[in-house]
Amino acid sequence: MQERAPGIVLLAHGSRDARWREPVEAVARRVAERAPAALVRCAYLELSQPDLRSAMAELVAAGVGSVRVVPLFLGMGKHLREDLPGLLDELRALHPQVPLELARAVGEEPEVLDLLARLALKT
Repeated sequence: MQERAPGIVLLAHGSRDARWREPVEAVARRVAERAPAALVRCAYLELSQPDLRSAMAELVAAGVGSVRVVPLFLGMGKHLREDLPGLLDELRALHPQVPLELARAVGEEPEVLDLLARLALKT
């Protein structure tokens, strides 16, 4: 029996400006290049599409075995503390057959903090 592909959702805030999505989509392309077996989707909390529900539904329809949501946020602000848990509960109820994992906000990862410090010192 073949193992089902993992799904990854890169979750960002969103913006009315379509250009704002470009870095998020660039990260998605890099993830897909490094993990060709994974199905990667971008999703946005507001002001942009697709939203998290739509991205999750697309991954489930594609037959993923699990989904990992990676918040592309620098910190755990109100959206991640208050809005996201309810959304994840809703998605778990809609798709109980697909395990759903929430990663830490990328800005809480030591590697990202080190990179940001190096960029700040770049001359």
